[in-house]
Amino acid sequence: MAQARTSPSNPWLVLVVLTAGFFMILLDTTIVNVAIPSMSSADKGLNTTLDQILWVLNAYILVYAVLLITAGRLGDLFGQRNMFALGLAVFTLASALCGISQSPKQLIAARILQGVGGALLTPQTLAIITTLFPPERRGAAFGVWGGVAGLATVAGPTIGGAIITYIDWRWIFYINVPIGIAALIATFVIVPDVRPGRHHGWDIVGVILATAGLFGIVFGLIEGERYNWGQIGSFGLTIPEVIGGGLVLLVLFIIWERFQTEPLIPLSLFEERNFAVSNWIAAAISFGMMSLFLPITIYLQSVRGFSALVAGLTLAPMSLTSMLVAPFAGRFADRVGGKYILMCGITLFAIGAASLTYVAGPDSNWLTFLVPAIIAGAGMGMTFAPMTTVAMRNIAPRVAGAASGVLNTTRQLGAAIGSAVVGALLQSHLAADLHSQAVSHALALPPGVREQFVAAFSSVASSGFEIGTGQNGAKLPAGIPPDIAAQINALAHVVFVDAYIDAMKATLVIPIAFLFLTAFSALLIKRRARPAVAAEAKPEEELTVAAS
Repeated sequence: MAQARTSPSNPWLVLVVLTAGFFMILLDTTIVNVAIPSMSSADKGLNTTLDQILWVLNAYILVYAVLLITAGRLGDLFGQRNMFALGLAVFTLASALCGISQSPKQLIAARILQGVGGALLTPQTLAIITTLFPPERRGAAFGVWGGVAGLATVAGPTIGGAIITYIDWRWIFYINVPIGIAALIATFVIVPDVRPGRHHGWDIVGVILATAGLFGIVFGLIEGERYNWGQIGSFGLTIPEVIGGGLVLLVLFIIWERFQTEPLIPLSLFEERNFAVSNWIAAAISFGMMSLFLPITIYLQSVRGFSALVAGLTLAPMSLTSMLVAPFAGRFADRVGGKYILMCGITLFAIGAASLTYVAGPDSNWLTFLVPAIIAGAGMGMTFAPMTTVAMRNIAPRVAGAASGVLNTTRQLGAAIGSAVVGALLQSHLAADLHSQAVSHALALPPGVREQFVAAFSSVASSGFEIGTGQNGAKLPAGIPPDIAAQINALAHVVFVDAYIDAMKATLVIPIAFLFLTAFSALLIKRRARPAVAAEAKPEEELTVAAS
C-alpha cells in the first residue's frame, strides 16, 4: 500500500466532524434516563419490568466502558479514521434498531450494539486530535472537545425531555440516524486516514484479560445495589467476588503486558507522570459529576415535581457555560500550561456542586440554581480541556489510540464508581431519614394510625424505594379511614420531601469533599518543558496517510 506524509488542510474542520460523532455517543449515556417512564409504559412503551429497564440503561454503559481500551488499540492497528467510521456506522444502525424495537429484549440487544459502536468511535477522537494538532495548539482543540463533552453530559435530560414531551420516546434514538449518516459521509470526505508508519502486533491474551477484568469490575459496580451487594440470583457468585475477580484479572493483565513487545497498553505510558496524574483526575472528576447529577436529577423531578424538560432546562446553564468556557480554557492552557487552570476548574466545579446542594430546598425553583449552575459549568469548562491537554501532550502518535482508550476508560470507571457509591449512600441515608421524619411528623396524626404511618416508611429499605414523580417514598397501608386519608397523603409527601433533601445533602458531602482534594492533586503535574530542542521523529513514528 502506497503511503505518503501529509497533513490536512483544515484540521479544525476535521475537529467538527469528530466532535459531532462524539457528542452523539455521549448524549446517549444520559438521554435515555428521562425516557424511562415512557419506555416502561404499557400504552406507548414496551411494558417493561424494572430489571429490564435497568438493563436498557446499563447494557450500553457496560459494553461501552469495557471495550474502550481494545477499541483504542484497534485504531492504532487499522487506522483511527477507519475505526471512527466503523463506530459511527454501527452506532447509527443500532440507533435505528432501538427505535423500531418491539420488545424489551430487542431494545436491550440494540443498546448493546450501540455500546459497541460508541466504544469503537470514542478513543479515535482524541487520537486523531493528538495526531493532527501540534502540541502548542492541542489545548484549543481539546477545549472544543471538552466543551462538547461537558455539553453532552448535561444536555441529555433537556433534549430527551423535549423529544418525549413533544414527539415520542423512540425519537431519542431516531434522531441519531440522520446525524450519523451525515457524519459518516463527512468522515470519508474530510478526515484523513493518518497512521503511524509502523505496523503493530495484536495482543490477544491482553484483550481477553483486559475485557474480562473490566467487565467484572463495571458489572459489579453497576449491578451491586440491585443485588444488595450480595449473591447474584441463582449463579452462586456474589457482587464482591465478581469485582474481586475483575481486579485479579486486571493485575494479571498488567503482569502479562510487562513482557509483551507489542502490548495492548504500553505501560510506558504511565512513566509519563502527567498522563498518570491526568488519568487519576479524569476518574475523580467523573466520580464527582456522576455523584452530583444522579441525586440532583431525582430531586428536581421527584421532590420539586419538575417535568423532565423543566429539570433539564434547570441544569442547562451548566452545560452552556461549560461549552463557552472550554475553548478559552484550552487555548489558555496552550500558553501557560494546564496545571493551575485545572486546579482552578476543579475547585470551581466543587464550589458550584456545593452551592447547588446547599440551596436545594422544598420550594426551590429554577432561578435558585442559576448562579450555582453557572459556577459549576465554568469549572467543568476549565477542567476537561486542560486535563486532556496535559494527558495527551507528550504522547507519541503511534500509541495515541491506546492512550485515548485508557483515558476514556478511567473516566467511565470513575463514573461507575460514583454511581455505585452515591446510590448506596443515598439509599442508606434515605432509609434512616424517612424513619426519623416519619416519627416526627406522625405526631400530627390521630394516635390510631401513627404506628402504621411510621412502619410504612421504616420498612422502605427492605421493600424498595419509590422515588418517581408524585411518589412518597413508600407504600402506605390500605384501610386508612377516608376522613384522614387526604391528611395522611399530604403528610407522607412532606416526610418524603424533607427526608430526601436531608439524605441528598448528607450523601453529597463525600463527593464534594473528594473534589476539593482532587483539585490539589493537580499540583503533581509537571510544568511543560519549553520546546527548545525537539526530538527528531523516529522513522517508525512518522505519520503517514494511507492512499485510497
